[in-house]
Formats: sequence, structure tokens, C-alpha cells
Amino acid sequence: MAFDMPARQSFVVEIASREDLMNAISLNSAMFNGARIVGPAIAGFLMAQVGIALCFFIDGVSFLAVLTGLFLMQLERRPPSAATGGALAQSLEGFRYVWHHVRVRTIFALFAIVGIFGWSYSVLMPAFARDILHLGEQGYGLLLGASGVGALVGALVTATFGPGISPRKLAFGGVWLFSAMLLIFSFNRSLTIAMLCLAGAGFGMMLFFSTLNTTVQTIVPDEMRGRVMGIWALIFGGMIPFGALEAGAVAHYVGTSATLAVGAVICALAAFVTLLIVRRRDAQLATST
Repeated sequence: MAFDMPARQSFVVEIASREDLMNAISLNSAMFNGARIVGPAIAGFLMAQVGIALCFFIDGVSFLAVLTGLFLMQLERRPPSAATGGALAQSLEGFRYVWHHVRVRTIFALFAIVGIFGWSYSVLMPAFARDILHLGEQGYGLLLGASGVGALVGALVTATFGPGISPRKLAFGGVWLFSAMLLIFSFNRSLTIAMLCLAGAGFGMMLFFSTLNTTVQTIVPDEMRGRVMGIWALIFGGMIPFGALEAGAVAHYVGTSATLAVGAVICALAAFVTLLIVRRRDAQLATST
């Protein structure tokens, strides 16, 4: 994943124009979340029919279709990169770029906070389903399915209407919707309401995620995109395990419901502070011009 995710994220803009970037990223997210809904059902059927081992084998073979699709792509040849220095020097240059680019640094900071305190809610889902809602495997599957459906709808809505809406409204609206749904979910004891809340949370998270991803890729120059998206992948892949550790430790002392509520409040406050920073920056730019 360390090699795949940065390359795949920066590859999107090469197969789609910058004008269609939000649509491409949103449709990619739609496919991903659609697979989250359909995949477990197919896996459950295969495990019952042919066993777990053959299920893994079929999953591995299915990647041949992905490789075939990549090999069949006819893309315009790009001139070789003019970057100098070794891999470590170029990686450090990517970190320096993010640190000195205020807008990218602000986006990454908010993304990291939401990744730690918000996205980690999925780690607590089994405990919440069993201990709070008193559900079994089927009920837990319904909760995961509801989250996947919400994310799928969010991705399709972003792909359809996203280009005509302000990215700022989409991003902040998405994280606040996610936070509100997660807060209601944390105090709820009804399966129906829980499913609605998780669908809303998945919808909001997808608005937030797709918009931030698109914004970063459109403001970063081509020669830095791979390195910057590598840092994006580092945050996405690295903050979630830290968030899982944080969520498990806090839940041990204050309980599952309180941990989810605290995470939702932190995400909402982080978005509010980020909005204040962005507006202050805009005011300073307007004054200077």
C-alpha cells in the first residue's frame, strides 16, 4: 500500500483532466464503497460454498482484471522528471513543500485530526453493536452496510453536483454532518436510528474526503503530486491505527458511547477552528491586494 496508494492517487489526474478530477475521485470512491456493500455478500456466499482458503484464492485471481485494465491504458507519454537527488532527498522535499504551503498544511492537519478522532469510530463498532445495541453478527452487518450505503450515495452526489458547489462548503459541511451523525449515534439505542446515523456519517465523510483529495491534487504542481499524495497516504494509513489505539484506550476508561461522542466533538471543533484560520488567511490576502 505504501507504493500503491501514492501512485494511484496521483495517477487519477493523468487519466482525467483537472476539470473532471472531482468527478473521477468521487466515482472512484463510489466504486470502492459499492464494493464494501457487495463484496462481503459475495465473500459470505463463497465461504459457505467453497471455503475460506479458496475464497482468498479467488480474490487474488480477481486482481488480474485490474492489471489487465492498467496494461490496456493508452496514455500520453510524459517527459522524464527533472527532479534531482535520491529518493530520500525527494521525499524530504515533499515534506518541505507541505510544511511551507499554508493551504496544503492546513488541509493535512484537519485530515489528520479527523482520521485520528473520527474515522476510528469503525474500530468501536463491534463493541458498540454487541454491548450497547445488543446485536449479533447480522445486526453488526446491517450497521456496516448502512455506513457503506451512505458513503456510496455521498460519492455519487459529489460526482454529480460537486463541481457546481464551493469546495469549502462541501468539505466543512461534510465533516460537520459526519460529526453530528456520530454524536447522535453515540447516545442512540435503536437499530433503525443507528443505521440512519451511520448512513449520514458515511455520506458526510465522503463529501469531506473527496473534496479534500480533489483540492489537494488541483493546487499541487505536477512534479510534486506524487510526493504530496504520498504524505496524504501516510496520514490516511498512519493516523487511523493511531486513532484506533486512542479510541480503544479512551473507551477502556470512559466507555464506548462517550468515546464516540468525544471524537465527534473534536472533529467538529477542529473543522470550526480550521474555518476560522482559512477566513483569516482570506482576509489577509484581500488586505494585501
